[in-house]
Amino acid sequence: MSAQPSLFISHGSPMLAITPSPARTFLESYGKSLTKPRAIVIASAHFGTARPAVVADAQPDMIYDFGGFPDALYHIVYPAPGEPDVAMKVVHLLDDAGLAPGVAMNRGFDHGTWVPLSLMFPDADIPVVQVSVQPRLGAAHHVTLGRALKPLRDDNILVVGSGTASHNLYEYGRHGRSDGTPPGWVKTFDAWVRERAVAGDVEALAAYRDNAPFARENHPTEEHFVPLHVALGAGGEGTRGELLHTSYDGILSMDAYAFN
Repeated sequence: MSAQPSLFISHGSPMLAITPSPARTFLESYGKSLTKPRAIVIASAHFGTARPAVVADAQPDMIYDFGGFPDALYHIVYPAPGEPDVAMKVVHLLDDAGLAPGVAMNRGFDHGTWVPLSLMFPDADIPVVQVSVQPRLGAAHHVTLGRALKPLRDDNILVVGSGTASHNLYEYGRHGRSDGTPPGWVKTFDAWVRERAVAGDVEALAAYRDNAPFARENHPTEEHFVPLHVALGAGGEGTRGELLHTSYDGILSMDAYAFN
């Protein structure tokens, strides 16, 4: 069996779970195209900690970490099991990489986890282990974190970074969902990221904060972008990205990538 890819998925707004959109259609279709993994290890933008943490619950609950949305969203349940043995394997890999991980218990699936996975794997029959991000430690740290997770792919475990390719909620609030045509500063940033992701330019992407045009306008904070670096790192040395999908929800870029 060939190794699973590592993926960066843009989950955008929680409304992705219940509203038709190109990104929703992509996730539903792409999940069906993958060889079924034995487990999923996912780094979500909505699970931030000072140092890496790995959720080891056997039966994670749900977290509805948003407000002011339709009632239907608060009734969605994604009943995928956890996998404590895989969680401990992740802990050991991160520890071997010198990242001083911890184990988290009694933490449910946040919407960065359950929204995309409920579309990709609606049967909820694949164990899911969540890994935290450390936004204040920057992009290069998350490349290292991803590289530590690379061996999982050879064990039929899918590594996923779940964020959003551009994520400025202040500007999203001003522009709303609009007509799907983003401003130039979003498209310029996206083009820069796409070129370097497809080329596998790890160095440039790790230093995107200094090098990418409009980096801070697209990501005033880094939690929604560093999941891309986890996926990039898990691709391993010499990885190149494949742009799987591109669309926009207002000013939010919904790009998705696979790294092999």
